Amino acid sequence: MNTSPWNKQKVLEVLRDAGVNPTSQRVEIGYALFSSCAHLSAEEIMQRVNADYPVVSKATVYNTLGLFAEHALVREVIVEPGKVFYDPNVSAHYHFYYVDSGDLIDIPASSLEISNLPELPPDTEIERVDVVIRIRRRSTH
Repeated sequence: MNTSPWNKQKVLEVLRDAGVNPTSQRVEIGYALFSSCAHLSAEEIMQRVNADYPVVSKATVYNTLGLFAEHALVREVIVEPGKVFYDPNVSAHYHFYYVDSGDLIDIPASSLEISNLPELPPDTEIERVDVVIRIRRRSTH
C-alpha cells in the first residue's frame, strides 16, 4: 500500500480503484485499518470504528474485511484457530507471532529463504506462501 498519510478521501479512492463500492461504513472500516498500519483483529477494528461511528455491526466488519481480502487490500493472517489478524501490508513478507502477548510483527521477505517446496499437484500453482513463526519471551527465572 501507499505509505503517504491516510485520510478518508484516500481510503475512498483506494476502495474505488480496487473495485469495491465505497460505502460510508466501508470507508470507516478501511480508515481504521489502513491509517493504523498495524495488524488488527476484526474486534479491534470494530472498537476503533464504533468509537466515532456507533452503528457498524460485527457482521458488517467481518463482511467488509472479507471483501477487502478478496480484493487484495488486506491479508488475513491466521495465527491460530479463531485468531485472525488483518494486515494492510499486502507485499510479500512473513510474521513473528508472540504467543504470550498476542503481538504480530512483520519479517521482511528477504530475511527468510524457503527452498525445497514439495512438488505441486497437477494443474496447480503457488498463490502465496504464508509463514508464521510462533515465539514467546524467555522467562527471567
